[in-house]
Amino acid sequence: MRSFYLAWNGSAAISAQPVPKLGRRNSAQSVPETDAANLPPTLAGIPWGHHILLLFRLKDPATRLWYARKTIENGWSRAVLAHQIECGLHERQGKAVTNFDRTLPPPQSDLAQQTLKDPYVFDFLSIAEDAAERELERGLVEHLRKFLLELGVGFAFVGSQYHFEVEGEDFYLDLLFYHLRPRCFVVIDLKTEQFKPEFAGKMNFYLSAVDEHLQHPDDNPAIGIVLCKTRKKLIVEYALRNTKSPIGVSEYKLTRAIPAKLKSSLPSIEELERELGNG
Repeated sequence: MRSFYLAWNGSAAISAQPVPKLGRRNSAQSVPETDAANLPPTLAGIPWGHHILLLFRLKDPATRLWYARKTIENGWSRAVLAHQIECGLHERQGKAVTNFDRTLPPPQSDLAQQTLKDPYVFDFLSIAEDAAERELERGLVEHLRKFLLELGVGFAFVGSQYHFEVEGEDFYLDLLFYHLRPRCFVVIDLKTEQFKPEFAGKMNFYLSAVDEHLQHPDDNPAIGIVLCKTRKKLIVEYALRNTKSPIGVSEYKLTRAIPAKLKSSLPSIEELERELGNG
């Protein structure tokens, strides 16, 4: 319990004080009542198992607090929280190269930037590194629940190979979503190769068509995400610099960032609870 208090209070001074005994847990199995009074108000409602996971998986207090806030914001289960920690979400959130600061008003541009990640981790796909774009698309749609989890809260799936027509010619969007927070359509274009400048022009065309044919009067301008196998930052910045549509470019990875050997060495939640109880 001493580790628990030090982790959330962030001061060694508490070690000189007696640590209260573990109080009874409420019906939701949240943090024991005697402990909740000593936590920041926003953390008191996180279930006990979540706190154990945060305490033993994360050593940096600021990073631990970031995941705690995201847990409250998104309603993550313990398994989802563990997955996000293992995939290093805090190092990927808001890291995509975008032109949002020039193409969207400040409140929406900040929200849109934090919506995107770089890289996206598709470790749930069992496809080869050199898979074709259509194979990647099929895999993401077949594992839509896991794909939505990686995209983040607020994404609603509209369709794959979404068809629209312009002057008698047919066009197809790889993946189309609607985001409930910035209230806009999100077009995802999949590329199983390194980013090329012409990808930005193609996405600009898609977004213009979506805004013309699908946008409701209350919607904000559609956002485009070009997902590439690799990208060079300066080339992306040049490609987006004079583009008026809001576009972000991110890489994707098919394997976890954490090595399997290290992952297998991490203690289970049950082992952590036993250890904490014995301490």
